[in-house]
Amino acid sequence: MIKQYIEQNKERLLDELFDLLRFPSISADPKYNKSILQTADFVANKLTKAGADDVEICITPGYPIVYGQKIIDDKLPTVLVYGHYDVQPPDPLELWETPPFEPTIRDGKIYARGACDDKGQFYMHIKAFELMMQTNSLPCNIKFMIEGEEEIGSSNLSNFVKNNISRLKADVVLISDTSMLSMEHPSLETGLRGLSYLEVEVIGPNRDLHSGVYGGAVANPATILAKMIASMHDEDNHITIPGFYDDVLELSPQERQALNEAPFNEEEYKQDLGLNELWGENGYTTIERTGTRPTLEVNGIWGGYIGEGAKTVLPSKASAKISMRLVPNQSSEKITQLFTAHFIKIAPPYVKVKVTPHHGGEPVVTPTDSVAFRAAEKAIEVSFGKKPIPTRGGGSIPIVALFEEILGIKTVLMGFGLDSDALHSPNEKYDIFNYYKGIETIPLFHKYFAELSIKG
Repeated sequence: MIKQYIEQNKERLLDELFDLLRFPSISADPKYNKSILQTADFVANKLTKAGADDVEICITPGYPIVYGQKIIDDKLPTVLVYGHYDVQPPDPLELWETPPFEPTIRDGKIYARGACDDKGQFYMHIKAFELMMQTNSLPCNIKFMIEGEEEIGSSNLSNFVKNNISRLKADVVLISDTSMLSMEHPSLETGLRGLSYLEVEVIGPNRDLHSGVYGGAVANPATILAKMIASMHDEDNHITIPGFYDDVLELSPQERQALNEAPFNEEEYKQDLGLNELWGENGYTTIERTGTRPTLEVNGIWGGYIGEGAKTVLPSKASAKISMRLVPNQSSEKITQLFTAHFIKIAPPYVKVKVTPHHGGEPVVTPTDSVAFRAAEKAIEVSFGKKPIPTRGGGSIPIVALFEEILGIKTVLMGFGLDSDALHSPNEKYDIFNYYKGIETIPLFHKYFAELSIKG
């Protein structure tokens, strides 16, 4: 019945996703405000048409949250589906093979900003809900909360959740905003890293200077910034901020062995990225580095003249955006404080520095012995014909820790993307197969979650 419905509606299901992907819902850039609001309207409209009740575009001090629900029986378990309709900026535009907001199919893959993160993935849930409503097979209650600020830290989501505890009451949160190892090796993520994201500025002279007249006499902020950032990793690629690792929970030898049993081909990994060698903290495998170890990365760096041609200046200031991914037991607030204190301390006297925190989130580990996880496990096994492999995700979804803290409920991370989908990069993509596979698998999760919940 599920596969038949998808087959009969394949073209429409894809056309609707394309319509959603055409909205440039970039939350980081205020000039896209109108598009963000249009996207929220689109999502609310599709939820209503799918059969949801009480659909509302909830206004916040930032971008709105789309809410809808279908309560069929108060005695049945309730699933809260979370997703986000905002996307990352598409820059640099010149690296896209096709326009980022004109979805294009190449080799069975949808190329567009937001194709995988997270429009393609959250929209699977709306279409799966529609499928269950149209086939009269919805086995439990379902609520939707789709926000528009995830890519900029979800700054207004906490207050919304706190002010709507009763409205958001559920037994589990279901999120598809993560990846699988591959379609041949389906997996379920059992944890996410936290995040501390900030911006730094190194300030020198009161104006840009002629590099010939002043060079050699005045410290160059760009050079100083580069040296300061470089000093934050030692020869073992270990982060040098004092206290940075104090709260890190080391994995046991047994946990490390189990983690590294997941299928992974390092040569294919390097080939996909166009690299000769990998880089990372000594003493850990690539799987461990990307899922269970904290990191410090420069996300952008600038200063001085970067336009066409030559302009020989000594810049008055230089800046960088820095993200630190955190692991269980680390606090984003504490790490932000440690970084700030360290950055100020290592600044030489011939410059001034400024640190501006932007947003953060806490690391989480999701239980693998819960009814919800077992339901997801069974749904994937039935859909793919293979039991999923538990993995740790390297990304961050701050709302997961927030749900647990405020609502007291755990999350299941049932993503259908791939690490190779170029999230946050030019030419982001999402396999059409994965999109349909998600719509096929999600109703099975609801079915088994309802059955297992009743059995206890």
